Amino acid sequence: MTVLSNKYAVDLADEMPTGTTPEAPALPPAEQAAAGRRPLPELLRAYVALTKPRIIELLLITTIPVMFLAAGGVPPLGTVVATLAFGTLAAAAANAINCYIDRDIDAKMRRTRRRPLARAQVTPTEALVFGIALAAASTVGFLLTVNVPSAAGAAFAILFYVFVYSLLLKRRTAQNVVWGGIAGCMPVLIGWTAITGELAWTPFVLFGVVFLWTPPHSWTLAMRYREDYAVAKVPMLPVVSGERRVVVESLVYTYATVACSLLLWPVAGMGPVYGGVAVLLGVVFLAEGHRLLKAVRAGVTGVHLRPMRFFHLSNVYLALLFTAVAVDPLLH
Repeated sequence: MTVLSNKYAVDLADEMPTGTTPEAPALPPAEQAAAGRRPLPELLRAYVALTKPRIIELLLITTIPVMFLAAGGVPPLGTVVATLAFGTLAAAAANAINCYIDRDIDAKMRRTRRRPLARAQVTPTEALVFGIALAAASTVGFLLTVNVPSAAGAAFAILFYVFVYSLLLKRRTAQNVVWGGIAGCMPVLIGWTAITGELAWTPFVLFGVVFLWTPPHSWTLAMRYREDYAVAKVPMLPVVSGERRVVVESLVYTYATVACSLLLWPVAGMGPVYGGVAVLLGVVFLAEGHRLLKAVRAGVTGVHLRPMRFFHLSNVYLALLFTAVAVDPLLH
């Protein structure tokens, strides 16, 4: 389950006064009518696209392994299925509402201009109602099939992503993905409470791993699309700061991520499988960060820095680290 993030950042064409909600020009009547006349398969694809499935897939990776760790082995299948199903609905809800909020800037960014609202495949009202319905279904589903702590965690993640990240932070501060990333860390806590019904230090260490991993992951993506963000006036760090500062801060967060991942070893009593994988992945992850730093110090700029290489590696790092989290209890 996820609400993200990461995430992940968006673009804005006009500065918004503090305390206001971004408003987009209303769709022309002809386009609104066209949205309603689309064939059912296209309409269904549009609604699925509102949920941003690729983001959900990535952060679901952090839910299942934590359930294995909490259970000390294979968790109950019914609980896993229910957590994934209603966690997916929670993530989909947050993403759909985010599409509603960001419809003005999505239409102007090259990276997002093919999203359903930007292409008038659905109307803004339909997208908002869809997101709210998914949020309600997720919360009720967790209450009925899992437990109260997991339901509360899912509801908190949706509300934080929508109100704190999307409405408050994203368009106002370069620290948007730092603190907004809290929403993307919630699947770890939800997966743990789904099994145990309570919190402990172990899931908070993994929460810290995802929290610290998010900024360098998001900033290297933003380096690739800096021009888009600049036009939209979204204050992502690569827009408001030079490449050297972005790379240095990303490397600092990468060191913190690796250190936090190693902290899980003693805190959760992990075995040699997790420890070995965490060390090896950490070395590779840090090596890539130092490659970026060496390049920027040598005067390499723009796409020649190859920031997307770090971005893709960060995905692999998180996926393999959490796979080790799941496998270790089975062998330890």
